[in-house]
Amino acid sequence: MAASREIEHIAAQWLARRESGEWPAAAQAELDAWLARATAHRVAFVRLQAAWAQAARLQALVGAAPDARAGSGAAAPVRAAWDDAATARRDAAEAAAASPLRIDALTFKPRAASARASRWPYAAAAAVAVLAVGLGWGWLHYGALERSSYRTALGKTDEVALADGSRATLSSDSRIEVALSGARRRVELAQGEAFFDVAKDPGRPFAVEAGARRVVAVGTHFSVRRDGADLRVVVTEGTVRLESEPVGGHPQPTTLLPAGSIALAGPNGVLVRSVPVEEAERYVDWRHGFLVFRDTPLAQAAAEFNRYSARKLVIADAAAGELRVGGNFRWSNAEMFVELLEQAMPVKAERLPDRIVLRSR
Repeated sequence: MAASREIEHIAAQWLARRESGEWPAAAQAELDAWLARATAHRVAFVRLQAAWAQAARLQALVGAAPDARAGSGAAAPVRAAWDDAATARRDAAEAAAASPLRIDALTFKPRAASARASRWPYAAAAAVAVLAVGLGWGWLHYGALERSSYRTALGKTDEVALADGSRATLSSDSRIEVALSGARRRVELAQGEAFFDVAKDPGRPFAVEAGARRVVAVGTHFSVRRDGADLRVVVTEGTVRLESEPVGGHPQPTTLLPAGSIALAGPNGVLVRSVPVEEAERYVDWRHGFLVFRDTPLAQAAAEFNRYSARKLVIADAAAGELRVGGNFRWSNAEMFVELLEQAMPVKAERLPDRIVLRSR
């Protein structure tokens, strides 16, 4: 949550500076660069702009600013401006008290009639910014912070930054739907596989949903892979909770998965293996371009390669599919894998434009 608070404060500072009336082109360029840096920056700034527009009474402070060129007749506007500023301070304090965000106290001091008029827009901007943060934080707690969709093409992987500070790495031909708010963090794994580096936020659990299953974490590292109705969860750091929807009206047990857990969930239930963390990490080496096999049936190894390439490896007979393979292989180079098979195992490959057929010899 700290990262979100910092973004809110920075956005408020940008808004106050822009509305002060002194806004050179260089400042706009800096703001544009900050907004382009992250979705969270743009969301926070747009939200505060909306709060600014709604705070019409606070904006009236700018219109009540004394004219530096006025003589003794400027005393009345100063008084009116001070009264409005006091009211603004009261409203900002009430907004801050109603918000879970702690906002530093805002102090207004009356100025002499000869004070420079250029200082008043800053005071008004600061007041609006404080109220905007209060209003914005309340919206953050209840409204949607981010709704986004990410996907990768076949043979591509991608790492994306989420607005809450978490990161998701999508495997080949994968898609996730993200919905983040101040109350919860929800990701739907529509297809494929994704690895999540979750930002710690005990008040907002991070849930990955895939079909009838849900994986819940607070701050940890884990991957979720979806194969039809089957799900695989690999935990490399921390602990996650694997939940299932009721079946036939009967609630299903919840499974806690600490680091080193590999869970396979399917129609017949959940099977969990506990392995050293180093071994669990091999299951997510696809992030670095590798597939790792340890005494793996060739049919299963071929299926893994097929997740990353349009040119499929086809097993022609059961004897070939049952052969065992091991080693680290680049998923982008299935041809090299096939050449090694032909050299080391009783396998013959038939290379066709759209597939490579593997048969025993």
